Amino acid sequence: MTDTKDETNVEGRSLDDNLTVPVMDRSAVDPVYQAKAHVLNNAIQQIGMGRYQWELFVLVGFGWSMDNMWPIITSLILPAVALEFNQSKPPLLSLAQNIGLLAGAIFWGFGCDIFGRRLAFNATIGVTAVFGLVAAGSPNFAAIGCFAALWSVGVGGNLPVDSAVFLEFLPGSHQYLLTILSIFWAFAQLLATLVAWPLLGYRTCSETDTAPCTRSRNFGWRYFLIAMGGFAMACFVLRFIVFTLYESPKYLMGKGRDVEAVAVVQKVAQKNGTVSSLSLADLEIHNEGGQQGVDAAAALKRKLEKIDLTHVRALFRAKKLAYSTSLIMCIWAFIGLAFPLYNAYIPYTLSSRGASFGDGSTYLTYRNSLIIAVLGVPGALIGGFLVEVPLVGRKGALALSTVLTGVFLFASTTAKNSNDLLGWNCGFNFASNVMYAVLYAYTPEIFPTKDRGTGNALTASANRVFGIMAPIIAIYADLETAAPVYVSGALFLAAGALTCALPFESRGKASL
Repeated sequence: MTDTKDETNVEGRSLDDNLTVPVMDRSAVDPVYQAKAHVLNNAIQQIGMGRYQWELFVLVGFGWSMDNMWPIITSLILPAVALEFNQSKPPLLSLAQNIGLLAGAIFWGFGCDIFGRRLAFNATIGVTAVFGLVAAGSPNFAAIGCFAALWSVGVGGNLPVDSAVFLEFLPGSHQYLLTILSIFWAFAQLLATLVAWPLLGYRTCSETDTAPCTRSRNFGWRYFLIAMGGFAMACFVLRFIVFTLYESPKYLMGKGRDVEAVAVVQKVAQKNGTVSSLSLADLEIHNEGGQQGVDAAAALKRKLEKIDLTHVRALFRAKKLAYSTSLIMCIWAFIGLAFPLYNAYIPYTLSSRGASFGDGSTYLTYRNSLIIAVLGVPGALIGGFLVEVPLVGRKGALALSTVLTGVFLFASTTAKNSNDLLGWNCGFNFASNVMYAVLYAYTPEIFPTKDRGTGNALTASANRVFGIMAPIIAIYADLETAAPVYVSGALFLAAGALTCALPFESRGKASL
């Protein structure tokens, strides 16, 4: 059973026709590619939202979960790891993680435009699961840092790859589901903190303990890594063994493999219990000078793409697309520094500042982390609603939520006790989940498919490069003062201002 729309508007045009209008104008992408992408958009819209897309929605949600869960895992185990290994510079663990995230974003993001979506989609969570489980046996701080970097190589590829995969199978009428996917992002935080509360809250050394923190007294974080690594492994098995992912038809078309692109569309239609009228002739009619991309010269050119910057240059070829790409990279970069500078150290802050307020027990620290996580769930849902409001759209929802995130951070500096700090952190998490829900949906929509993995990689890399700065700043800054909070809040406000200058609004339009 599929969801389709047969209504017509007042001009006599099908609503589906409106939903296949591209986000970008014709000057931004290659005209042959754009014509073929429009044909495939119509074919996917004709098939509608069916079983294949709903199964993919859940499996892509696993990737969204990993992207939020593992950085949160690092922040949750940070106090316990620092105490056990008597580490004077705990943020080094976050630094190792962010280096791995950067490597993963670059490798998987750029790679999926070269060797395809399927391999990257199936491998990222597997890498995360293996090294997450191995990390539980870490004998010292250096080992846990290395394993955090390695599991983060897998984590860093989830969003660049998964957003491209899902968007390229999604009918234009259902692109709002990219925003709704962030419900998995919010639930991941909730799940991680829910599991951490009993394991870390009762089997972990405390800031207020007077006895030495030994391994036998501090085993909670190891059990926690085993539990979360096991969850990641279960997600990998469901992706790789239970579900069959087809290669993206738009990716295949962009590589000149039109026959395979048509075959994939027909397979999706069959799985959805419907039919597609798409034929090879529908794509070939737009070829210039014979069948696109299958001759020897084209094959050589595709090989050379592996060592040049073809996909990068394509995103800066047209002035408007170059402007859009540059702005979205700056927004991701600012958020990449602002978010971990504050959020990665929330448990540490709750613990250390709670101790100064007289209530810094591990039980209260992780209980409060759980309360904060709960507020992320409605944030993701509200983000999904706001992006479809005509006067708000993607840009309005992103600007508003980003500015509010910064405002809540500034307000948190006024906290006089742990309850005040908890309240402002709840507001911060709610607003930031709205922000990420919109940002994750909007970003892939404004890149053409053949360069989408590269575009996602550029934005993710900008995010991770600036994310590496956060633990470096934390090492030399006093986390018990408001200075990092002011910096983080100002960066969110700047990112919100930049959002208003973005040239493309993708609400109600089909991605290319």
